[in-house]
Amino acid sequence: IGAIVLVDTRRLADCFPALDYFENSGLPFVVALNGFDGHQPHTPDEVREALQLGTDTPVITLDARRRDSAKSALITLVEHALLARLR
Repeated sequence: IGAIVLVDTRRLADCFPALDYFENSGLPFVVALNGFDGHQPHTPDEVREALQLGTDTPVITLDARRRDSAKSALITLVEHALLARLR
């Protein structure tokens, strides 16, 4: 139904190939900023600007090691994919 692009903000350039792939394929995707123990060096808005993403692409924060955080990211993806189908 879609994809979560997990981004390490220390290596932002590494996510461009994945973003290009999903943008070109038309598959809905969410950008998830992986932080550890609640530490996020950059805000979602800063990353959105750096990656030149439109406001229709969700940019969220999470700690991929935590089950509840990963679950929340999956819920965001499903909601985004459902909204994309309605457009």
